[in-house]
Amino acid sequence: MNFDELRSFLDEKADQYNHVDFIQDDPIQIPHLFSKRQDIEIAGFLAATIAWGNRKSIIKDAYKMLDFMGHSPYDFVLNFKEDDLLKLSDKAIHRTFSAEDFKVFLLNLQSLYHSYKSMEDLFLVQDGETNCYYAIERFRIEFLKENIGHRSQKHVASTYKNSSAKRLMMFLRWMVRNDNRGVDFGLWKNISPSVLSIPLDVHTGNISRKLNLIQRKQNDWKTVEELDVQLRQFNPEDPAIYDFALFGLGVSGDFD
Repeated sequence: MNFDELRSFLDEKADQYNHVDFIQDDPIQIPHLFSKRQDIEIAGFLAATIAWGNRKSIIKDAYKMLDFMGHSPYDFVLNFKEDDLLKLSDKAIHRTFSAEDFKVFLLNLQSLYHSYKSMEDLFLVQDGETNCYYAIERFRIEFLKENIGHRSQKHVASTYKNSSAKRLMMFLRWMVRNDNRGVDFGLWKNISPSVLSIPLDVHTGNISRKLNLIQRKQNDWKTVEELDVQLRQFNPEDPAIYDFALFGLGVSGDFD
């Protein structure tokens, strides 16, 4: 396919998969349970944190966290005492995201929300920055600052270590994009969708290679930036919309 054909194809697939029906099988359904800004942020961040592997399993395990927080994430985060965390089972929340990791994440979130009204403040992109490379690292440092050496830090990706930061990019897509399709929230108004990148994973990476959008074989930050160059030619204002096309094609098997 030439440039125009490929853009038209991806626009068509993005339109097809960017639909409220997408929510029922995706972890984004977790923050969609809420209407309050901070509830959406916390539920979305925790769901995105465990978003690897089977999506049904991710959703089931995200509900475990909501159950523990009494389905009131913001109220729980603001007001829990450390003794309350003793009630948490020692069983893993999701694969390698342990109960201990969840406890530390809750402590980190409590510290964060005692200092900030919104997680958006920690992801702001500064003048001269064209993507979220630096913003993600600033968030990581602030979020982990009181538990920087804890094992849970491995669940917060570092772009400085060349991670694709797939789960954080997915969380940012949820919070920032707003196209009135009922999927992404458009909750954060101070971050432009133009700086977003694709949440690069096995599905989006494989489809991108089949379409010759990228040449690198690794799913790392360098490949994210390689993909950015291509997708921002198609839609410089909203390049992350193509996550719907690439991920949808990958999981549906519609593209051979």
